[in-house]
Amino acid sequence: MSMATEPGTAAPTPSGAPAASSIPARSGHYGPLQLCRSEWTKLRTVRSTIWTLSVTMLAVVGIGAIATAVTAHQWRQGGIVDRINFDPTARSLAGLFLGEICLGVLGVLAVTAEYSSGTIRATLAAAPNRRMVLACKAAVFGAVALVTSEVLTFAAFLLGQQLLKGTTPYATLGEPGVLRAVAGTGLTLTVVALFALALGVIIRHTAGAIAAFVASLLVLPLILQAFPVSIQHGALKYLPLVIAERMAATTSPASDFGNAALFSPWVGFAILCGYTLALLLIGGWLFSRRDA
Repeated sequence: MSMATEPGTAAPTPSGAPAASSIPARSGHYGPLQLCRSEWTKLRTVRSTIWTLSVTMLAVVGIGAIATAVTAHQWRQGGIVDRINFDPTARSLAGLFLGEICLGVLGVLAVTAEYSSGTIRATLAAAPNRRMVLACKAAVFGAVALVTSEVLTFAAFLLGQQLLKGTTPYATLGEPGVLRAVAGTGLTLTVVALFALALGVIIRHTAGAIAAFVASLLVLPLILQAFPVSIQHGALKYLPLVIAERMAATTSPASDFGNAALFSPWVGFAILCGYTLALLLIGGWLFSRRDA
């Protein structure tokens, strides 16, 4: 005997289950906005973020304050060459290198911590579009790194110049190249942090990614010293560490690098952005093809 069905309803299957056409589509996958909120929650609720940002503050502001205070105390004992080459802006940003290391470590942990804990599987289950996941992760982390870097570099500069006043030459934001150096240093810190995040995506192991990041900043200049001077001068200007120090100076610090001809600050910054973009693209390609 046939069974009548009401208009608009699917006929039951012999087992009593509704037909496949009546099962609602899954709607639990995250979009970009939800993913950004998720990444922000993950970033701000882990202890490593608070500790790393605190150490970054001590590095950028604290070392800058110590460097300028020591300079102010020893200014009268300094030689004439040191006084001529003195750059008060660069001195107040002396904590740049350690700040790069700290934010770089945070960038690595923003990725590798999910792999070590296994939570990356839950993230990808909620958002199967892996490229969107990486883009949201980089956007949220980049925004945090940018705000942090700019606040710290301006704080380091303002505090450092206050410590220099009265005994040594000091700089103001209105002088040529000063605002560019301070704001540009914050931008450089941000790009370096994203550079480290990209290494974390590629390597997926905390110790390995941090080692690769530190090597790219610190070991490459040491290796370059084994080559002839002509090769050193030609390659130095491409190193991330040299690009960052050039940005932090209001004058070309050629004497610090054997009188090598360096790129202008913004050209060097563009090259650094190119490095980071290339690593992010490689990381996105690998991220979309490898198992979690």
